[in-house]
Amino acid sequence: MERLILIGNPDNRRTAGLQEARRQLGLEPAYVVPYAGLLQGTASLAEAARQLDLPAGIAPMLRIDAPGEDFQVERLLIALGAPDARAEHRDERLLAYGAIPDPQPLGEQDARSLREQTGRLYHPSQWFRGFMRLLGRLEREAEALWPSPFWVNAPPDIAAMFDKRVTHRILSGAGVPVPRLLAAPAELPDYEALREVMLKKGMHRVFVKLASGSGACGVVAYQLNPRTGAEVAVTTLGVEQHLTRPPVYYNAIKPHRYTEQKTIRQLLSWLLAHGAHAEQWVAKATFQGRAFDVRQLVVDGQACHSIARLSKTPITNLHLKSERMSLEEIGLSEETRQAVGECAERALSAFPRSLVAGVDVLLRNGICTPVVGELNPFGDLLYRVDHQGYGTYAWEMKRLPDFRSWRERGLAGGIAK
Repeated sequence: MERLILIGNPDNRRTAGLQEARRQLGLEPAYVVPYAGLLQGTASLAEAARQLDLPAGIAPMLRIDAPGEDFQVERLLIALGAPDARAEHRDERLLAYGAIPDPQPLGEQDARSLREQTGRLYHPSQWFRGFMRLLGRLEREAEALWPSPFWVNAPPDIAAMFDKRVTHRILSGAGVPVPRLLAAPAELPDYEALREVMLKKGMHRVFVKLASGSGACGVVAYQLNPRTGAEVAVTTLGVEQHLTRPPVYYNAIKPHRYTEQKTIRQLLSWLLAHGAHAEQWVAKATFQGRAFDVRQLVVDGQACHSIARLSKTPITNLHLKSERMSLEEIGLSEETRQAVGECAERALSAFPRSLVAGVDVLLRNGICTPVVGELNPFGDLLYRVDHQGYGTYAWEMKRLPDFRSWRERGLAGGIAK
């Protein structure tokens, strides 16, 4: 029976859900390698292999899960991304925009001393740098242990999917329909440049997204009136001003509507400084007066679980109290549902070393043609959604073939490493 090594947070709901799915299917529990242990030097893939007593040359299945919802891990990743981190930890080959400096970088010790404030965004670009350094280290460790590591999602693919700038470039190059790009990141260093490019290109409604954000963190739906200069920004991003120390940026549960230029300039410039992706605002299809998109899970090349996310705002993430409905409940035809699934499958196929992703598919208002908004390598946390009688984690564990046959197929297709 194949064994699974899970890189994740032990007490996390994702870890609990996957372990329960394996129990239901009669599989051995996954061996959990905690992020905190990896970052503190007390855990490693080599130690996991020793504990499992794996036969020589036989690789387990390796799954990297989301590192979020644990402030200790967040703080340690920011520390790992620090400019004074140890030289051997500064491998940035998976960081596509690593040459762009982080604004106001924190030293390693200062990062380790951060105190938790609920909702606060501490240093997203340095956190992302640290996460990319860790992914690079995991890839190297696995290749040193096994000739052909069996990743559910390989670290380079996770890195690419986690960076919206890279995702858009890969999908566009693969012919997958995506929103039109406003401009390359280098052309959008700040708010003034963003407005100038919008006016020049006649793209007056855009989504500006923190390149490494998830769960609507750092997403701004921004529109600019070309005649009057009036502007509106809808976002969960907020800022607290202080007289004697720098402003504090935070992520709110409820989207806020800003119209004051001073605040909008500050929010957008902060996002762009930390690395952001700007694209055309696609008008989403609506149901009963609410805009919606579709989270479509793809496992091993096939679309499976899906859910429509409905909101009165342009931002539809479920944790923002958006309503969830099945695609049948919102009246999507079988033809449209099939188009959504096929579009999502095409998107994941552009990342050939990954077996699982949640794909956010937008349907253009009025014509319902699908467009891929984002891919989430950790986008399988969907509650109360079944496919052929299985939840998301159980379906993944059931669908993934045993290691030997998958390895043969992967080697033939060039996706095993």
